[in-house]
Formats: sequence, structure tokens, C-alpha cells
Amino acid sequence: MERGEIKRVKALPAQGLARHHFSQIGVNGLGDPLNAYAHSMAWYQGHLYVGSTRSNLCMLKVSKISTSLGQWPVECPDSLYSQDMRSQVWRYSPVTGVWEEVFRAPWITGRNGQRLPREMGYRNMTVFQGRSDREPSLYMATYSPAQGIGTQILRSTDGLDFQPVTKPGDWGDHVTTLRLLVPFKGRLFTAPTGKKDGNPNSIGNALIYETDDPVLGQWRIACTPNFGDDTNAGVFEMLGCGDWLYAATANNKGFQLWRTRAEGTAPYHWERVLVQGAFRGPHNQGVASLCAFDGALYVGTGIQHGGIDVANKIGPASPELIRVHEDGSWELLVGTARQTVHGFKKPLSGYLPGFDNLFTGYFWRMAVHEGWLYLGTFDWSLMLQYADQDKWPDFFRRIVDRVGIDRIMSQQAGADLWRSPDGENWLPVTRNGFDNHYNYGIRTLVSTPHGLAVGTVNPFAPKVALRGEDGWSYQENPRGGMEVWFGRSGGQ
Repeated sequence: MERGEIKRVKALPAQGLARHHFSQIGVNGLGDPLNAYAHSMAWYQGHLYVGSTRSNLCMLKVSKISTSLGQWPVECPDSLYSQDMRSQVWRYSPVTGVWEEVFRAPWITGRNGQRLPREMGYRNMTVFQGRSDREPSLYMATYSPAQGIGTQILRSTDGLDFQPVTKPGDWGDHVTTLRLLVPFKGRLFTAPTGKKDGNPNSIGNALIYETDDPVLGQWRIACTPNFGDDTNAGVFEMLGCGDWLYAATANNKGFQLWRTRAEGTAPYHWERVLVQGAFRGPHNQGVASLCAFDGALYVGTGIQHGGIDVANKIGPASPELIRVHEDGSWELLVGTARQTVHGFKKPLSGYLPGFDNLFTGYFWRMAVHEGWLYLGTFDWSLMLQYADQDKWPDFFRRIVDRVGIDRIMSQQAGADLWRSPDGENWLPVTRNGFDNHYNYGIRTLVSTPHGLAVGTVNPFAPKVALRGEDGWSYQENPRGGMEVWFGRSGGQ
């Protein structure tokens, strides 16, 4: 797509899940099934913006991330970049029901001389007004190829033209992705997430940067490196709640949660709130989502790579939901009862980890809409059919054999979306990826004046592996590619 050209598609007619007033407004990657992740989302200037990440399972196949798959789930080309890996930005008007492709990453020449997309993904969006912004602007965090120019932050003042602004820190091309863009007290905070050795989720150290003017690129380090603990491998989630900015680290001994009022001169004073994964240890390796609701911070945990970190021999284990109050006290809402240095903790909801679901890898995204807390999950049960069962732990094999893979697939597969009025009593909106088990993750949730927007993860396209009488074959998948759903206001 040339600069300035806008590609439009009509939204699909409302369908499915009428009892919850959710309708499907985008399907098959918005007409391009390589759009696998609705990886970022924001409400800006009367439109819903969605940034895609492309062909994630093919990216995973060529990465250095260890997996336990025997059959690869999708058909991939011999060269990843023989397919168009340029990330896209789309926007949707709830008034007209029309989608527009407003931006596509440009091509560049990589360090190896190969033609590459400048970005393969847009991992975060936020609306922020810095000192050089005449009005609130749309900022976007990028995911760069390993042989590319490294991650950068893009900015748009009209929702159509996106231009790079100065990178935080002296990173060069070593850092490939950012996951966070967090406005707080007139400043924008971020942290490096992935590096060019093929790991998009761990930089190996925990650093936070801040600026009040991203256009001029005046970034400052906002914390002591690693918070003084070299076992912290990165800052994976960050959010302002009340007077505090919270940051959660990834740590193989269990995540740590820190907070600061961000007052005075950077680097600020930070205090530790939680350690050792809220005393669950490695099974709370990291924090996948944070949300402020009714004056408290909600913490959704997870293990990287879908709930099973093969390289570090952590998992499988399902996530927990924790509530942290302004005075630093905390409660276990969903999870495993245990004794801690803060007393005995039991799940106030009555649910075990993953809402009683062994196959939940993360509590991936949370949002507040019309007085309800919504929580979306990642469910990896779909991958059982592709797994190398010889690598399964004995206890896990016994569970699967007792239930049966076909039964798990028919009754379990597909991401969950839950909602709660108080954080303790929960109702399911969907338990099967909005009736599509290829929607195995809910990655984005955004409250808008017109309803709750939901973006899914669905990388099972264009061709997915299916097993028949003659073995495995790759077949076109009409249900592949990210989807976007809308919960209309007044329908909750």
C-alpha cells in the first residue's frame, strides 16, 4: 500500500453470542489472514485503531525459542520474508461500520542485504500528549526483524501518517521490540522487551525509561538497573494506579512487583510490593497483565511461551489473579491456596489457577468497561494435537490420557473472556474463543464510548495442519487470522 492510500472493508454483520451483545466486526485478519495478532489497540479521534503482528507461528519456527511440538501447526515458506511480513494499522468507525487500512510498515534493506519489513508487529498503542504535542497523539511500539534497524516508537497526530520518533536509550539495533508505552503523571514510560537473539520477551535485564517529550527524545532512566536484583530478566508490565506507577518483572524464581510515585529526580525511589511470584515461585514467572479497578491493582500472571517455558523447565502451570491495595496489602483472587509471609492466602473467587483450567497459559489482558472488570486468557489446549507427547511430564500425560485429546479439543479449546463486578465473582462471556477454537488468545481489550472492543490471537492461517486417515496435511483455514469483536454499550 502506498503512503496516503486508504484501503476500506465493510464490517461483518452482527452474529454470535447475542446473549452477551457481542458481535464480530472483523474476521480473517481483516481480509489478510497473515494478520495473526490484534497486538495493539486504542481509541483515538472517534475511531478504534488496531495494530497487527504477522505470521507469528512462522516467526516462532525460525526463532531460537524451544518448543515441544512434533507437527508444525501451519504451513510456512522456506524463507519467512518471502511472504509479506509488513505490519498493518487498521481503524474502525462504529458509526459507519467501515474498516480502513491506514498504515503499513515500509520495506527496508536489512544488515544482511535482504529486503525486510521495517516492522513485523505493532505491540502497543497509547494516546499521550508530550511537551511537543499540540494535542494528544497516538504513539505505537514496534517489533523489528532481528536483521533490521531495531525497535522504535511511531507517532501519529491524525491517525493516518505514522512517523518514527527518537528511540529511548542507547540501544542501536540490539533491542527488537517494546511491549509497553505507559502514560503517567505527564510522562511516557517504557522498557526494552526483546532482543535480536530470537527472544521477543526477555532482554536479560530490567530497565525503565521515561520522557515528557518523546518527539525530542529526551529519555531518562527511571529505575535502578534490575531493581538491584540480577535475576530480574525484564520489565514485562507497567501501569499507573492511583498515585503509584507499578512495574512487574519477569523472573524465573517468580515475578517481582515494584512501585514508585515517580516524584523528584529520576531514577526514582521504588519499593517492592511482591516477590517470588507472590510466594508461588516459578509458576508465577511473570505478569502478563495489570489493570486498575475500583481503587486497586489487579495482577494477572503467566509463564512465557504460552504457559510452558521449555528452555527453563517451568510449567505447565496456569495463571493466578492477585489484587493489590494502595497500602501494599494483597489478596489472592484466583489461584492456589498457600501460606505466605503475609499470612495464609486462599482464592477469594473459589477458582483454582486459570479459572480451574489447566490449559490457560496467561491472564493476558484486562480492561474496565461500564463498571465491570473484563479478563481475557490465552488457552493452549489447541496445541495438544501438534505436541510431541514424548516430552510431556508423566503427570500431564496421565491427565490428557484420562480425558482424551478429542474431548479436550471439543470442550476446551479457544480463549476465555470473563467479567466481574467486584474481582471476586466472575461470569464467563465466552469459553471457546467466540465459537472459534483457533482464537486461542484474547490479546487486546479497549473500552470505547460505543462498547468494549476485543482483539484475538489467531495465527492458524492461511493453511493449518489437519490430521486425516493418511496423516497430516496442510489445508486452507477459513477461520484463521485475528478477529475483532465488539460488546455494545448497554448490553452488559
